[in-house]
Amino acid sequence: MTVAPSGSGIVEPPSTPARRIIRRRRIALNTARYAALVLMAVVCLGPLLWQISTSLKGHGVDIYSSPPQLLPEKASLDAYSKVSDIVPIWRYAMNSLIIAVSVVITNIIGATCAGYALAKMDFRGKKLALTVFLTAMLVPGEVVLIAKYMLTLSMGINNSLLGVILPSAVGALNVLLMRNAMAGIPDELEEAGTLDGANAWQRFRHIAVPSVRGTTAVVAIFAFVGSWDGFLWPLIVLSDQSKYTLTVGLNYLQGTFQGDPRVIAAGTVVAILPLVIFFFALQRYFFRGVGEGAVKG
Repeated sequence: MTVAPSGSGIVEPPSTPARRIIRRRRIALNTARYAALVLMAVVCLGPLLWQISTSLKGHGVDIYSSPPQLLPEKASLDAYSKVSDIVPIWRYAMNSLIIAVSVVITNIIGATCAGYALAKMDFRGKKLALTVFLTAMLVPGEVVLIAKYMLTLSMGINNSLLGVILPSAVGALNVLLMRNAMAGIPDELEEAGTLDGANAWQRFRHIAVPSVRGTTAVVAIFAFVGSWDGFLWPLIVLSDQSKYTLTVGLNYLQGTFQGDPRVIAAGTVVAILPLVIFFFALQRYFFRGVGEGAVKG
């Protein structure tokens, strides 16, 4: 490397061999990064693509061919029609949709209000309330499963969609996400609203809520996915088959058609499709909301 004379203030660029070494290291680093991304994509999307491929293969196509055939030569939708013939899949999907939409609405309203109160309002027992939400995150759901069932039984809402919705109405994680997002709002905005004569409700509605739209999308996605994928609690609280959710109803496919993985794969694709659509509809807000609701030290 050539060094400029002292006092000139000019540093010569590295020699050509040094540049080549730096370029090679950069190329190797980028190659490793892209290889890791491709590997993660295969691990995450591989099972889903395999299920879609299996659901589209007709009876004359070998599912376990070697090498694996991802794109079937003759695609068929017979497996999807069989799913609807075996179980009332659209009724189950409607039950799941009612539960998921209700849980999303209650979580957005409850978590937003609780998060604003914990972040921007002073009241007696504030630290205790925050400790309760933190503790609720540490307790496994299976520990309070019997208590939740006894509570719904005493309230007379077992074997109903309300009994499935109520325990998931407001999640502790969603409250903490909203609390951290609200805490990131500058206090100057709250003070300006107070000087303009806005009360707590007006500051919450016109200042706080518009500032945390990204976190609201995160809460909506978490609530929708959690309620749509829920299996154990609906299986316990529901006894009427007409009120089954989609995940519980599709479980009958495994017991009835163990030798036909095409039907099971078709039912899985039907259950996953709404999640994919919901996420892509809110993805532009989701990644912004991850930063808004990040846990701060």
